[in-house]
Amino acid sequence: MPAQPTPDPVLPVLGGKRSSYRERVADALRAALITGELRPGAVYSAPALASRFGVSATPVREALLDLVKEGLVDAVPNKGFRVTAVSERQLDEYTHVRALVEIPTVVGLTGTAEPAALEALRPAAEEIVTAAAAGDLIAYVEADTRFHLGLLALAGNGHLVEVVRDLRGRSRLYGLTALSEAGRLRASAEEHLELLDALLAGDAPAVRAVMTRHLGHVRGLWAAPG
Repeated sequence: MPAQPTPDPVLPVLGGKRSSYRERVADALRAALITGELRPGAVYSAPALASRFGVSATPVREALLDLVKEGLVDAVPNKGFRVTAVSERQLDEYTHVRALVEIPTVVGLTGTAEPAALEALRPAAEEIVTAAAAGDLIAYVEADTRFHLGLLALAGNGHLVEVVRDLRGRSRLYGLTALSEAGRLRASAEEHLELLDALLAGDAPAVRAVMTRHLGHVRGLWAAPG
């Protein structure tokens, strides 16, 4: 009986959180896109990626089709899937839309969100800081996503949350590795705690200022490293 392929540690199969290989592989592919292990413009076949995960090609192909719907990869007939590149103009557009949606929504939570609900987000904010300090990019992105989408969910608009989730996925974080190596990631990470404190204090101008600054830093994270 042939030996089973060994999963590539560069593409972690995330266990325990999802119910299928397809969803776990999709998560791992997103992580590889964020860290730059799967390069924009490169073409990857489902069988080749399957050998790295140690699973059959079917869940990998299905996961890649999910990423096609998200705009993260394009199907290339008879070859595989090409990682889509994101232009500087697109990144600016994503940032602009996020600012239009997120800043007023979060400012609107000032004085209306339950303090207990805000405090429930503090562990995620602290995880972001810890991950930044450790240079753990996957943990950083996972905690960052939980924090921001959880915060927006307090506004009670599920469609808004999904719009932001889609924008975050499409933008990816191309410059994350370079910023982590330069030691500049922690400052952005600590803004999550600053934002929570401003919300709990009911300080709307401070909330607006932190959100505006934070999204400006996020645009810097998205910029391709020179």
